[in-house]
Amino acid sequence: MRTTARPCAHMRENGPVTSATRRPETPASTVPPRLIATDLDGTLLRDDKSVSERTVAALAAAEEAGIEVFFVTGRPARWMDVVSDHVHGHGLAICGNGAAVVDLHGGPGAHRFVKVRELERENALDAVRLLRDAAPGTVYAVEQTYGFYQEPAYPKLHMEVPDSLAPAEKLLAPDALGADEPVLKILAYHPEIDPDAFLTLARLAVGDRANITRSSPSALLEISGPGVSKASTLALCCAERGISHEEVVAFGDMPNDVEMLTWAGRSYAMGNAHPDVLAAASGRTVANNEDGVAVVIERILAERL
Repeated sequence: MRTTARPCAHMRENGPVTSATRRPETPASTVPPRLIATDLDGTLLRDDKSVSERTVAALAAAEEAGIEVFFVTGRPARWMDVVSDHVHGHGLAICGNGAAVVDLHGGPGAHRFVKVRELERENALDAVRLLRDAAPGTVYAVEQTYGFYQEPAYPKLHMEVPDSLAPAEKLLAPDALGADEPVLKILAYHPEIDPDAFLTLARLAVGDRANITRSSPSALLEISGPGVSKASTLALCCAERGISHEEVVAFGDMPNDVEMLTWAGRSYAMGNAHPDVLAAASGRTVANNEDGVAVVIERILAERL
């Protein structure tokens, strides 16, 4: 029987969150894990976006052993159908790089937002303006709790039809379509700049007005509220459960996972991971197509016997 989802009721709203960072060279924890936090694309999911039978079995075995599993992803809630059949226990997932905590127990299309850490429209407009100045040619999309809006020049990257086409300044205006919905993140795409160089440039240009990261192999940035990241939201959810960072095992493959991997007591970069992720994690596993997450979970459970 599924247990009732417990909201992360004591989450702090946007602002500097320093508790979700620590030095990458901190030795891996030897404390028995109580929670597994895993990214999805490039990590838990294979390249064809499937969850292997081995991984499904490993996730179920971890929950059966009393280890909670959290999916922690940059995906919006509406893209969580790929794993909604594999949630156990609490049924919660962290979406939008920490911008939302979602209860997946309702099944595909029936998820419930438990917590939203929005990007204020004023901050979003500042980020758009500053990045336009720093990188002419940048185009934008706006991800909200239920809606997706984009500029006309924004490429078809997300396999969905936008709710509205307009310049970002109009999409973020007080009277815009969907203005009553929180903004979870802004997507910024540049057709020519190197992805890592674009990330560095954007962070310098925008400063502390927003948190900027990336998870795509292309020059596509994800802009969230100040202090909002996978790590900070996971840290707050763990605090609500009385779980310390030493009791967390985390998995990831891209720059948006770095803070989470450095925060967790034990962390694993996938064999296919970005160099920054390899440097941040305390351990490595094999690639996503080789079920790298399942390999580590099986080892952790074997150690408990």
